[in-house]
Amino acid sequence: MTRPRSAPRLLISAAHKSSGKTTVTVGLAAALTGRGLVVQPFKKGPDYIDPLWLSAATGRACRNLDFHTQPPRLIRETFEHYSRGADLSLIEGNKGLYDGVDLEGANSSAMLANWLEAPVVLVVDCAGMTRGVAPLLLGYQAFDPALRIAGVILNKVSGPRHEKKLREVVAHYTGIPVLGAVHRGPAMEILERHLGLVPANEAEAAAEAIARLAGAVAAQVDLDALLALAREAPPTEVFPTAPPAFPAPSLRIGVARDAAFGFYYPDDLDALRLAGAEPVPFDTLADPHLPPGLDGLFIGGGFPEAHMDALEANASLRAEIKARGEAGMPIYAECGGLMYLSRAIVWGGERRRMVGLIPGDAVMHKAPQGRGYVRLRETADFPWPRLDDAPGIMPAHEFHHSRLENIEGAPRFAYQVVRGAGIAEKQDGLLIHNTLACYAHLRSVGANPWAPRFVAFVRENSP
Repeated sequence: MTRPRSAPRLLISAAHKSSGKTTVTVGLAAALTGRGLVVQPFKKGPDYIDPLWLSAATGRACRNLDFHTQPPRLIRETFEHYSRGADLSLIEGNKGLYDGVDLEGANSSAMLANWLEAPVVLVVDCAGMTRGVAPLLLGYQAFDPALRIAGVILNKVSGPRHEKKLREVVAHYTGIPVLGAVHRGPAMEILERHLGLVPANEAEAAAEAIARLAGAVAAQVDLDALLALAREAPPTEVFPTAPPAFPAPSLRIGVARDAAFGFYYPDDLDALRLAGAEPVPFDTLADPHLPPGLDGLFIGGGFPEAHMDALEANASLRAEIKARGEAGMPIYAECGGLMYLSRAIVWGGERRRMVGLIPGDAVMHKAPQGRGYVRLRETADFPWPRLDDAPGIMPAHEFHHSRLENIEGAPRFAYQVVRGAGIAEKQDGLLIHNTLACYAHLRSVGANPWAPRFVAFVRENSP
């Protein structure tokens, strides 16, 4: 019996951050989907915002591939599993192609491309550049000869004359195919804020923005040439894995899903379902009460500071969450969720009341108060049951401009922060009643199966 072969694939990367790689990738994903192709998006690294846009552009949940939280075999299995049935697997890298925390590049986008045998398309920010594009591309070619840079998309091009010069330089010096030249202008813009792009779940006109990006990219990039490169990726055998069989749910966990809270990994929601929980969405901005019959709550990350007026105005929901938390309902909150459970959010001299379950204020600062990969070690106070072996030091990530200040009492913490910032004094995971709230974002894969542990805790402690 012949095993199925992997789908055509490409990794879209850039020479450096803020090259416009995400807007180009979203435009590519939407344009190719508009042709009737099934495009499966992936995002390298820990990220919520770019995957929301890629998911909206393709109609398929974007999956994260991250060396920090997943061993290489799990990355391969995730890629193969969700690529099944796709016409194209489109992977967006993070940072620059060779950037990463490891000196040898073991967690870079280049390493992921090598691991998945994916041709690389480099998006180059050409603003203020003409002949200088040649040594940049030659250097990227020479740095890792084993890596195939299959094509380049010239981005932020100022006009036809600029494009002509760039194309001549690339052809003369490098031999790398130019797949397109995307001109600078409003067609390629998406609103940004302090963590990057405004999330697609929050942008009022996300569909219109995606259609605009798709049109601009389709008009300026040779999609047929790009697909031809993707089909040149060496075929690899796909080892079949059974799709997850979700059991009939035995409990209900409310999940905040709205413009303020949208940072959830699809894998984590699937892991909740596999553990026997039904994720039940609720809207912190509009719903006056929680959905009926909930056994616990999961409030993920987002931008509550951008919606703090509306969150404060929904006083009935805030009061109900506080009362349920004080009565012992199990609650898990990450970053933005922690801010929502605090006494108040303070930003730009304005103060807005939040749930008040956590006796502290979430104060926004201009500079990040924690960013990047973290490692956590559970303390003796960690409340969730252990499943099989103890996870030991757990990988996670954080990115927050707020800090929890004016904390009352003698707080207990679930984690010692081995690497990262956390809440205070290298501690994270504030424990209040049956609530665990942290700045770290966990992912229920590999060495940290947090979702089934939380479900087990909910099952044991639901009022």
